[in-house]
Amino acid sequence: MRCLTTAAILAVAFAVPVHAEELSGTLKKIKDTGAITLGIRDSAVPFSYIDDKQKIVGYAVDICMKIIDEIKGELKLDKLEVNENIVTSSTRIPLMANGTVDLECGSTTNNADRQKQVWFTNTHFLTASRFVSKKALKLDQVDDLKGKAVVSVSGTTNITQLNKANAARSLGITVMNAKDVPEAFLMVETDRAVAFVMDDIQLAAMIASSKDPSLYAISTGAFSDPEPYGIMLRKDDVPFKTVVDRATAKLYKSPEIETIYNRWFMEPVPPRGLNFHVPLPASLKKSFENPSDNPDPASYGG
Repeated sequence: MRCLTTAAILAVAFAVPVHAEELSGTLKKIKDTGAITLGIRDSAVPFSYIDDKQKIVGYAVDICMKIIDEIKGELKLDKLEVNENIVTSSTRIPLMANGTVDLECGSTTNNADRQKQVWFTNTHFLTASRFVSKKALKLDQVDDLKGKAVVSVSGTTNITQLNKANAARSLGITVMNAKDVPEAFLMVETDRAVAFVMDDIQLAAMIASSKDPSLYAISTGAFSDPEPYGIMLRKDDVPFKTVVDRATAKLYKSPEIETIYNRWFMEPVPPRGLNFHVPLPASLKKSFENPSDNPDPASYGG
């Protein structure tokens, strides 16, 4: 199994300290340039987005800053320049693979297919793929979308799941593509699509920030079991993953992760002071106690 192979490789890597003269891959790049480039999202509230001060903030960004602290300690750097490169659902994997970004700090689902192209560190969130629609339409289950126009975001696992369900159930859905989450939600707002399929936490964020949240509902029916989000990094870079995994494992096992989580999901967040009121789920809390990069939803009690 792919994840077991990775674990076995990393077990060996953890036993061997990373010395400056042995640096390779991303660690060498960072040491040589004195800089690290984060792939960030501009509208993935509250994971990674631009606030009213034009600053990149969010839950995943806070986690990435903790990883950066660990990298600085590993490389014995007093300071490290942090560059930011905005990525989209479609560009994040290519930009990681070609070396443009070193860590992707957003809301990216870790799955077996993606692990063939990139690696992930330990899970920082669990979400299921559902849809948002206007309450007046009374749509709640996947089969309720039969024969209707439904939108999702290009390059996401959600649109893949939508297409698979559409074919498997012969639903006759007209699947529409949007470039990002705000554009897709706007299509529901303006009745160009009856529903928008996305990770439920991102749908909750869009509803909370809409003009009238009372108009919308998230489906009970889901296109997936709860799936893990992870910070993405380059594939086959064992020394770098060793440091990143160490950083996230330390954070997730500490009380600080609950403080960071609550800051973004249980308290008002900038720029509009929205509060998502999403308590730390028991499944995620359990995951934090035993950090893992396993992409299998079943391993998280999904």
